Amino acid sequence: MRKARFAPFALVSAASLLAGCSMIPVYERPAVPVAASYPANPGAAAAAVDDAVAPLAADVAWQDFFADEKLRHLIELALANNRDLRVAVLNIEQTRAQYQIRRADQFPSVNGVLSGSRTPSGNGGITSLYNVGLAVTAYELDFFGRVSSLKEAALSQYLATGEARKTAQISLIAAVANTYLSVLADEELLDLTRQTLATREDSMKLSKLRFDNGVVSELDYRQAESLAEAARVAYAQQQRQRALDENALILLVGQPLAGELPTAAGQATPLAQARPMADVPAGLPSDLLTHRPDIRQAEQLLLASNANIGAARAAFFPRIALTVGAGSASSHLSGLLKDGSWGWTLAPQLVLPIFDAGRNLAGLDSAKAGRDIAIAQYEKAIQTAFREVADALATRATLGDQLRAQQAQANAEAVRFKLSDLRYQNGIASTLDVLDAQRALFSAQQAVVQTRLAQLQSQVTLYKTLGGGWKEPVQEAQGPRAESLPRP
Repeated sequence: MRKARFAPFALVSAASLLAGCSMIPVYERPAVPVAASYPANPGAAAAAVDDAVAPLAADVAWQDFFADEKLRHLIELALANNRDLRVAVLNIEQTRAQYQIRRADQFPSVNGVLSGSRTPSGNGGITSLYNVGLAVTAYELDFFGRVSSLKEAALSQYLATGEARKTAQISLIAAVANTYLSVLADEELLDLTRQTLATREDSMKLSKLRFDNGVVSELDYRQAESLAEAARVAYAQQQRQRALDENALILLVGQPLAGELPTAAGQATPLAQARPMADVPAGLPSDLLTHRPDIRQAEQLLLASNANIGAARAAFFPRIALTVGAGSASSHLSGLLKDGSWGWTLAPQLVLPIFDAGRNLAGLDSAKAGRDIAIAQYEKAIQTAFREVADALATRATLGDQLRAQQAQANAEAVRFKLSDLRYQNGIASTLDVLDAQRALFSAQQAVVQTRLAQLQSQVTLYKTLGGGWKEPVQEAQGPRAESLPRP
C-alpha cells in the first residue's frame, strides 16, 4: 500500500530523467569578417609596443592604466553613482530573474490543494466531496527539449546583459577620462587666453597713446583694438566651453564635484605635465573576440537566437503534460484524515499538433530569421571594433609627429613675435608686423594645447577600443559562462 502511494511521484521522476532531447542547432561561430591584421599606418613602427613586454589592454585594470590620482578618484565616483551604469546592473538582475523562471519550468511545481464541492443529487439530496493533498498541475515532460531550449535562450540573454554592463563600464571610464582631460585643456587655454588678452590690452593702450600723439595712424590703433576684442571673444568662448565640459563631467560622475576640479587660474595641471598613461599593444583582430565585451554580448545574443530555433522545432512534436495528485478525499470534512481516505490520481495529456494554420512553421521561420539577424549583428560588432581599433592606431601613430611639429611652430612664432616687437621698438618694423606675429603666436599656442589633448584622448580611446577598463585589479580566472549563475 505504501509503494502505491508514491507511484505517481516515481513516474514523474522517471519521465523527467527521460526528457532532455535537444533540437537546438549545433552552434558554429561565424567566420571573422575582417582582415587578419590591422592596416599599416605611417609612423606605426615608431609607436609600436613590444607585445612580449607590455600586457594587452584587456588585462590592464583601469587603476593601473591611469596614473593621475584625481582622475582615478573621479572614475571611482562615476562607477558608484553613474545612473546609466546602474541601469545596466539592474538589467542583469532582471534577466537573472527571467532566467530563474525559465529554469524553474524544468521542474514540477508542487502545490498544496484543499477543495470542496456540493452538488444536488438525483433524490433531492446534496452530495459533498472534500479533497486535501498535494498536486502537480500540467507539468510538461520535456521529451523534445522545448523547455530546455527556452532555458538556454534565457541563460544566454542573462550572460549578454553581463557583457553589456562591462561595455557600459568601459564607455563610462573612457568618457570620464576624456572629459577630465578636456577640462584640463580648457583651464590651460583659459590661462593662455588671459595672458594673451593682457598683452593685447597693453598693445592697444600703447597704440592709443601713440595715435593720440600722432605717431601712428588710426589704422594701427584699430588693428590693435580688434585683436584685443578678439581675445575677449576667445576668453568668453573658453569660459563657456569650460562650464559645458564640467557639466558633462558632473553628469558622468553622478554627483556634484566639490573641490575635485581646478576653478581658478594657476590651479590647473598643464596637459604637458599630466602623468603618462600606460601604453598598450594592439594585438591581433582575433583578440577582440575575447577581449571586447560588446562582441561577446553579440555572440551571447546569437546563442540565444540559436536556442530559440530549438524551441520552435520542438513545437512541431507532441507535448506531454502530467497532472498528478495525492491526498485524501471524503464526503465529510471530519473524514479527510481517516484511514482509507487516501488515494492518488494521474492524468497524463498528450497534445499533437495537427492543424494550426501554419503557426508553428511561421514560428520556426521567425526564429531562423532572428538567428540570421543575430549573425549579422555579431559580424557588424566585429567590423565596428576592427574599425575603431584601426582608427585609434592611426591616430596614435600620427599625433606624435603632429604635436612635435606644432610645438616647433609655436616656438618659432614666439621667436618671431619677440623679434618683431624688438624691431618695432627700434622703429624698423610697423605695428602691423607686431600684431600679425602676436595673432600667429596665439593661434599656434592654442593648436599645441588642442593637439596635446587629442593625443592624450587617443590613448584613452585606444585603451577603450581594445577592451580595457572592465577588469578589476583581481582578474577573473574563467570565461563568461563561469560567472556565478543564479540558483533555482
